[in-house]
Amino acid sequence: MFTTIIMHPVLLLIFTCVHVLPSTHGKTVSGVFRSEAARQDTGQYITAFVFHGESGLINCRLEDVQTAIEKEAKLILFREQSWLNSQEGYDNLSCLEHLSKAQVKIALTEEEHNHTMPELQFPQKWHLMYVDRYTCQESDIDTVSKDIGFQIQMFNPDAAGNALDHFSAEKAGLHNFYFLLILAYFVATCIYAQPLWQTIHKGGPMHTILKVLSSALLLQAGSALFNYIHMARYSRDGIGVPMMGSLAEICDMVSQIQMLYMLLSLCMGWTLGRSRKSQSKPLQWDTSPTSTAIALTGVLTQGALLLWEQFEDTEHHSYHAHRSMPGLLLIGLRVTLALLLASILYQIITAERSALKRDFYLSFAKGCFLWFLCHPTLVVLSLVFNDYQREKIITIGVILCQSISVVILYRLFLSRSLYWEVSSLSSVTLPLTMSSGHKSRYYS
Repeated sequence: MFTTIIMHPVLLLIFTCVHVLPSTHGKTVSGVFRSEAARQDTGQYITAFVFHGESGLINCRLEDVQTAIEKEAKLILFREQSWLNSQEGYDNLSCLEHLSKAQVKIALTEEEHNHTMPELQFPQKWHLMYVDRYTCQESDIDTVSKDIGFQIQMFNPDAAGNALDHFSAEKAGLHNFYFLLILAYFVATCIYAQPLWQTIHKGGPMHTILKVLSSALLLQAGSALFNYIHMARYSRDGIGVPMMGSLAEICDMVSQIQMLYMLLSLCMGWTLGRSRKSQSKPLQWDTSPTSTAIALTGVLTQGALLLWEQFEDTEHHSYHAHRSMPGLLLIGLRVTLALLLASILYQIITAERSALKRDFYLSFAKGCFLWFLCHPTLVVLSLVFNDYQREKIITIGVILCQSISVVILYRLFLSRSLYWEVSSLSSVTLPLTMSSGHKSRYYS
């Protein structure tokens, strides 16, 4: 049922992301310098990069150095705070006053130019722009003015102090994190894949739930693998494989959608089906048209916000800091869903007389709240850190928290699956706890 309901929207989501979303870019930037663009925007914006250490480097290669000399072409760089201040007071500044606030100016007079950044005591974001002698000119630009092709590479110092690291400071370390994450997934697969497959293959009341959890976990592992491939290539050329970055985000989105559908439909199914549910099996997934409709509404809302966020922020991020409107709405949705699930589970727990069954619902609630609230909580907590630290905190924190959530739910439903298997052969009420006997039977 789950596959039938959810698979068509998922395929549509994948098709839309791959074919419509713009490609992401690394810090090897190629393009053309346009005098008209620089004049219209008081400088043609190129990119931003977080430099750190003593020997940050900018390498710029031009296709037509003679035209650049004739235009008096320059690259200018603003520190983050100066950039923000100049943007806030832009209306009160003349063009020349605005450009004079740049901390670094690089005259483009050679075919290849290397500029070493000043020593930085702590990581700082710099904004790079192109200007020339036409930028502050009020009269029309000569129509025969040529565009200048360029390639710019930005480097941070590596472990040896050489300017060879393509990663901006806010991404430094994520490459190694994804490697360790893939290694952890590989080890866990080697240990648990066979017994888990045997449990799913046997069927039973928890069969569908375990399939959905396994599917969500595979998507998370796929996202980690695609991110690692993208960053491994990025470390060599500063561009990476943008398609891999997009596929990583798609896998994460589908995983989020699957988990949302399962958690919502489980809770609503338990609530709506309590009066007609068999008392011998009160913890199964019991769907109804109403619970399915509510779950699908949540899924479609979250899917729409995720897609909207991708269009708003075309720079690839595993997990966004949510500074855009769709991002803030997505945080609000996750908090609202957590409150909804809390309300539903509270009703179930307060009406349940069995302490053992209440323990099941409480453990389920922990897994739910950890999945939904980790991202909003980490986004809020990241505000106390520097801007360049936030992406790493959110990315690493969310992946670890959601992995723990999946483990909690796995343990919970695997123990209940064993309970139903054994209790079907006995008239004696067996405990719903995950005893050592149950665990040894599963893992033997």
